[in-house]
Amino acid sequence: MVGAKNSVLKLMAAALLAEGRTEVTNIPRILDVTIMSEVLRRLGCDVVADGDTLVIDVPAEPRTEADYDLVRQLRASICVLGPLLTRCGHVKVALPGGDAIGSRGLDMHIAGLERMGAEITNEHGFVIASVDRLRGADIVLEFPSVGATENIVTAAVLAKGTTVIDNAAREPEIVDICAMLSAMGAQIDGAGTSTIVVDGVDALRPVTHRTVGDRIVAGTWAFAAAMTRGDVTVRGADPAHLDVVLEKLASTGAEVTRYGTEGFRVAAADRPRAVDVVTLPYPGFPTDLLAPAIALGTVAEGASMVTENVFDARFMFVNELARLGADARTDGHHAVVRGKHVLSGAPVRATDIRAGAALVLAGLCADGVTEVADVHHIDRGYPDFVPQLESLGADVRRVTVPDVELPPAL
Repeated sequence: MVGAKNSVLKLMAAALLAEGRTEVTNIPRILDVTIMSEVLRRLGCDVVADGDTLVIDVPAEPRTEADYDLVRQLRASICVLGPLLTRCGHVKVALPGGDAIGSRGLDMHIAGLERMGAEITNEHGFVIASVDRLRGADIVLEFPSVGATENIVTAAVLAKGTTVIDNAAREPEIVDICAMLSAMGAQIDGAGTSTIVVDGVDALRPVTHRTVGDRIVAGTWAFAAAMTRGDVTVRGADPAHLDVVLEKLASTGAEVTRYGTEGFRVAAADRPRAVDVVTLPYPGFPTDLLAPAIALGTVAEGASMVTENVFDARFMFVNELARLGADARTDGHHAVVRGKHVLSGAPVRATDIRAGAALVLAGLCADGVTEVADVHHIDRGYPDFVPQLESLGADVRRVTVPDVELPPAL
């Protein structure tokens, strides 16, 4: 299992904190890495992909403006805000774009940095922040936002004094970025808990860091096995990062085998049983696996209730599932899904990364041909998706080639 999309992009941004050559290994071959690489290049960095390693050479004085034409494609690009502000004292970042999965404001990012002494304005579609030097502060997040936690932590590592973040995000990706920052010389305690304490230092050094395995991609393959009555072994992802997910899959009747911290196997001989799912911040059921969970419900025995508590537009793709004959109804943050023995192939459209992958999985369970359009979304999060499906026995092919440059093959 290659590195996590939700981690590698933040690790790339964290490289801005130290002059010199930082290497991030176990990178996924996905479109978002290409876009983030270009964001860093325009900030003055030299970025080169070498196999599964990304080499980032950061100048002594990086540029501090992230252009709209790239940032609008990738919400994770906002994670350059904290590193550039704390290192350079000024930053101008376009308001980000990304997936159409609901409103994800920057209020908590901005409030945290302002509490640390930054002056921040929103002008002409840009967040503009400046400060002589950030100072430590006590910050309480209204919600355990991953992005806000990352931006505040990366800003705090070079701030004067101690920063305490309460109600911090606890995701494995947070632990990963804190591990890299600690290797760079940062003083961080509490990563993986709801309280993170950062004692600011004067400077950091470049490092080599291996990206944590992608638990969301791993979880997607796990759902694929349960939906198709298949047998899939995933290596390179810690099953502890998917405790709730694997327990849910076991409840569907699938056989789940864990291999320590190295991976797991999901095997299913029968039609899955319906299970209810409620998304929550980590260690709860991840919102990024909501779409595969709903897709499983469309072919499961019985009815399931799926509740989304993180984003407000995750159910957009349910209309596309309906084109495949799925029986799913949404009401606010809830979806009721009644399973069918088989779906019916039809043209559908991916609305975001995870929805795109889920529609492909549903297509594997449909009679006839399913054609999924706008698969550039899938390219943003799933490396070599079609070849991996083919290696598992799926009858799938890509009928158009992307007109974007992906990182070199791993």
